[in-house]
Amino acid sequence: MSNQLTGRRIVVTGGASGMGAGLVRSLPSLGARVVSLDINAGPGTEIAGAAGVPFVQCDVAREASVEAAFGRAADILGGLDVLIHAAGISPSGAAESTDLALWNKVMAINATGTYLTNTAAFAYLRDHGGRIINFCSAAGIAGLPGKAIYSASKGAVAAWTRTAAAEWARYGITVNAIAPAIWTPMYDNTRSEMTPEQLARHDARLAESIPLGGRLGDVDTDLVPVLAFLAGAGSKFMTGQIFPVDGGSLAMR
Repeated sequence: MSNQLTGRRIVVTGGASGMGAGLVRSLPSLGARVVSLDINAGPGTEIAGAAGVPFVQCDVAREASVEAAFGRAADILGGLDVLIHAAGISPSGAAESTDLALWNKVMAINATGTYLTNTAAFAYLRDHGGRIINFCSAAGIAGLPGKAIYSASKGAVAAWTRTAAAEWARYGITVNAIAPAIWTPMYDNTRSEMTPEQLARHDARLAESIPLGGRLGDVDTDLVPVLAFLAGAGSKFMTGQIFPVDGGSLAMR
């Protein structure tokens, strides 16, 4: 598996934190040439530098920023083969108390950001094909109480992914998405804010809802191998799919 992605030119969005950062750290060891994109230049530069890859600042909700960042990334890489679009936000809030400003912000980053990054990548992939891998969520498939706006935005990602896959197949571009349930530093912070009683209830729910192990997965052992496969040659006959990477919590059909 060490040379699984040799020669693949990959852009990873959301590279300054969480799963995106994990991919920036891991994919070069599989032979990929990676450029990391994120709006947060400080941690983005630090993480990319430690991984030995370039960093380009990018606000995925702004068209001009996306176009400039992808142009810079394509110049660095000499083209593009794969987009892994991991950037996104996940605020909480009940449906009845949804604030319009928050709705617009989440939709701009999660839904519009998917559209902007995917179409930017398309411009570099249409002549030779390639892979686009979006980050969806179980929330966008089954809904998630307490995260109404986030769920809606990820529902848009799912619908976009399936439609773009059908339209762009003639160019040899596959468009898939993953629905991950992966342990990240942000999740560590969430756990640290819980009382012992809340944490016990939370862990009991995970044990019941995740058949494989009863807890969130690991970036390196559970997420990276899936993304490496979807970014590689072996996935060329798979498109328009949403792949849960969640220990069996979401049964897709």
